[in-house]
Amino acid sequence: MTLLELSDVSVHYGRIQAVSGLSITVDEGEIVTLIGANGAGKSTTMRAISGIRPISGGTIRFDGEDISRLRGDLRVVRGISQSPEGRGIFPGMTVLENLDMGAYARKDRKNLQPDFDRVFELFPRLAERKTQVGGTMSGGEQQMLAIGRALMAKPRLLLLDEPSMGLAPQFIQQIFRIITEINRQGTTVLLVEQNAQQALSRAHRAYVLETGQITKSGTGKELLADTSIKEAYLGVG
Repeated sequence: MTLLELSDVSVHYGRIQAVSGLSITVDEGEIVTLIGANGAGKSTTMRAISGIRPISGGTIRFDGEDISRLRGDLRVVRGISQSPEGRGIFPGMTVLENLDMGAYARKDRKNLQPDFDRVFELFPRLAERKTQVGGTMSGGEQQMLAIGRALMAKPRLLLLDEPSMGLAPQFIQQIFRIITEINRQGTTVLLVEQNAQQALSRAHRAYVLETGQITKSGTGKELLADTSIKEAYLGVG
């Protein structure tokens, strides 16, 4: 079943068109990844889906509903949650306070303990640092916190924008293992990632985005084996 569908979506920054005629689908239960170079329009696409950036053309449908003009906070209520590029944690708040902020839109705020438990099971390091202020944590720990905060919204669709950016290799492996586990537990994932090897290895399907347009799509395995993808994104010549 199709959970997310973008049809002929365009996004502008003033007169500059960042995304042009983009069409993608994400089925329930999948990990789908968008790969592409810097400036290709990947993060802009994520911002359009989450409602941070208005679209200038096309439609965005979530679970069959046209959400193209729906406010961002109401998209969270519908079941879309984002861990943004650059993490965007609240540096002056503790781990627990950051996680609690992720659940701000939930109507069942009195029943958050199972979600805290889930986050701490996925990220034991956060459990060890519940009272630590977010801004004093390492980059890898902050990324864990950003993903955990997004999970506190209890999303049906988790948007992950560059989760491995700036992380040490040991954290990169750990983050991608956890992303796979989150999906295995039933959460659909749309992933934007420059680490194409890791992203394509984990993804059910993938799209290649170049200068705001989709140029190629297929399964993760198909794109991993594609010669042009190897040369452009995997450093294999």
